[in-house]
Amino acid sequence: MPVDTSRGLTASARIRRRLEDAGQRYFANDNISSFLEEGDLEALQGEIECAVDRLLDCMVIDTSRDHNTRDTAQRVARMYLNEVFSGRYVDAPEATEFPNAESLNELMIVGPITVRSACSHHLCPIMGRIWIGILPNASSNLIGLSKYARLTNWIMCRPQIQEEAVVQLADKLENMITPDGIAIVMEADHFCMHWRGIKDENSQMISSIMRGQFLEDASLRREFLALIRLRQA
Repeated sequence: MPVDTSRGLTASARIRRRLEDAGQRYFANDNISSFLEEGDLEALQGEIECAVDRLLDCMVIDTSRDHNTRDTAQRVARMYLNEVFSGRYVDAPEATEFPNAESLNELMIVGPITVRSACSHHLCPIMGRIWIGILPNASSNLIGLSKYARLTNWIMCRPQIQEEAVVQLADKLENMITPDGIAIVMEADHFCMHWRGIKDENSQMISSIMRGQFLEDASLRREFLALIRLRQA
């Protein structure tokens, strides 16, 4: 009979054990929702609250008497799990797929989608916009317009670097839609540059992903880039 060796472990330790037993990585930008059990998120929130409280204590902040920071640990724990990093802990939003009954094969562009994330180096905000170009074919599965924004935000709500975030988004959409081509452009302000370090408020990072016909057909690529430039003007 198997012996339960998880007794006495914290929620994070139990989840980590499940992940490692399954050979599953758990990087900052990975989704681990399928390894969570009932009550885990509530327990994790308590752990994080204690850790943040300890961080504030190490920064010599008297949270017991400072009315401004008395509940900060609780707020930060709730914010991390349920808001800014929720894309790690919840399943992908439902995105009903329907067949391309009219065999549409013209360029579709969705955006700009406002995105909010955080860099995994300093946990500083990343704020920006994304444009998505899709070239469907007769066998593509189409999804509703709002689902592009929901899926984008699900992926962006994790600590990560921009270069990897756009690849994850492209992979997800490509697997769902199976288009002839997919293009993604993201421009964002990184507060690890604005708020600290060089403190350059004008710098932005622009990433682009071109796959399928967008990579092979220069005229299609130019059309996509020209159309999103119109929206930026």
